[in-house]
Amino acid sequence: MNQFVPKLFDCMKNYSKKQFAADFVSGIIVAIIALPLSIALALASGVGPEEGIYTAIFAGFVISFLGGSNVQIAGPTAAFATIVAGIVAKNGMDGLVVATIMAGIILVVMGFLKFGNLIRFIPYTITTGFTFGIAVTILVGQIKDFLGLTFKTSPIETMDKIKACIESIDSFNYQALIVGVVALAILIIWPRFKALEKIPASLIAVIVTVVMVKLGMKVKTIGDLYTISNKLPGLTVPHVSLEMIKNLTPDAFTIAILAGIESLLSCVVSDGMIGSRHKPNQELVAQGAGNIVSALFGGIPATGAIARTAANVKNGGRTPVAGMVHSITLLLILVVLMPYAAWIPMPCIAAILFQVAYNMSGWREMLNLLKHSPKSDILVLLVTCIFTIVFDLVVAIGVGIVLAALLFLNRMANVTEIKSWKYIGEGIDEHNDPEAIRLKEVPKNTVVYEIIGPMFFAAADKFVDIELGAEVKVLVIRMRGVPAMDVTALRSLKNIYTICNKRGITLVLSHVQDQPKSVMEHADFIKLVGKENFCKNIDASLERAREIVEMA
Repeated sequence: MNQFVPKLFDCMKNYSKKQFAADFVSGIIVAIIALPLSIALALASGVGPEEGIYTAIFAGFVISFLGGSNVQIAGPTAAFATIVAGIVAKNGMDGLVVATIMAGIILVVMGFLKFGNLIRFIPYTITTGFTFGIAVTILVGQIKDFLGLTFKTSPIETMDKIKACIESIDSFNYQALIVGVVALAILIIWPRFKALEKIPASLIAVIVTVVMVKLGMKVKTIGDLYTISNKLPGLTVPHVSLEMIKNLTPDAFTIAILAGIESLLSCVVSDGMIGSRHKPNQELVAQGAGNIVSALFGGIPATGAIARTAANVKNGGRTPVAGMVHSITLLLILVVLMPYAAWIPMPCIAAILFQVAYNMSGWREMLNLLKHSPKSDILVLLVTCIFTIVFDLVVAIGVGIVLAALLFLNRMANVTEIKSWKYIGEGIDEHNDPEAIRLKEVPKNTVVYEIIGPMFFAAADKFVDIELGAEVKVLVIRMRGVPAMDVTALRSLKNIYTICNKRGITLVLSHVQDQPKSVMEHADFIKLVGKENFCKNIDASLERAREIVEMA
């Protein structure tokens, strides 16, 4: 399987009319589901409703065409809402276009460098923490429209939005609350009727609440806040400066990492649903290309959407054709029906985003991790979540990764042990492990230390535990349990050799594994110690020590 051939080309080898019919129907259904979601997510991101549709059309088509998954459906997702809103507020639409294109380029490079399998190294506690944090920020951001509040300012940060809600509570509109509650009730109850599950609950919520407004409910609609257009976008050429690129680089990396994580997670979920296997590196390339095209044609950041991908699978979609049909259907809806989006009440949009926030929060998994995880993992989880809510996603991911790395290093340092053994005399049980130090007869004037665990900078201080008495002539360091070492640990080993050399003690190394041996070879440490003092196992090392003691 060529990892850089789009899945579409693989699927076309055995494509049939029957499968096309299934993909066609599924694509149309997913488009109907994606329509209100794309609009709602665009508004939550601080841009107009059209931008959400543009994203689903252009990014959705490119990602399906070039993607590494059979059934991935791409478009705007809740994960990007807060970061996009922040970029737009600080740098305008030009800044968003530049950041999205930069993120796209980063994703393409990541794909070609085969980073698709490395995404899994981002700790689960970090992804769970920022996902829950994003859900909270989305929920808080929709309280205003759900209650029909009128803000005196336009807050961006979550804490400022909470403060604005409290200060503006006197502008509460009970009619907005009624419309929002009706929409939310439909979203919750409608899917429970199995006979009606093919019709998206969000579409029914939109239709019912539009009728409520037309019958006299006084609430704000999308048309009251935005100018709606059904025109196709032209090519967007942003104003770019070196300063802008410098300022937007952290945001671009955050968008790229989020897109990579969410799209590959969606691929894994869909693989399990259809018994397929995605191409992670090609998927990253497709995500990058999709984001670049989306930005150039008026869209916002996009990635694989788990909910829409699952809906595609449930409705019979099995090839990327379904995703392409979904995008073309949205294009037709944009041209024909987009002006009617002005009728959609804002409380309905808020209700849809409440449900999105609830579905993405993973609160059950959050509680499970808080109950059953080690304290260090809980710390990473809570810090990432709180920083996402109080500050922003860039800070949260950066702090979370640094904290997780430091805690990991601390764990690995605690795993590394240095033990010593001396001559134990008679009574050796030959039926036990012949490699065990405690069963070996250590020559006189010889000290044996065994290092267990990785030798790296965080554990380097443990080498001071090696003690050498005045009578010692040979120091044997057994390294069978050392899978890896870095230059800091090698420096500590060199210091030990220097001390031994000054005191006339011979250093013998036993069972050095490939990676540590490679580090030593590059640093000429083997030549310094002498090849004859590198032994293949503990028996050979003790025999070498015996020879040295007898020669002294």
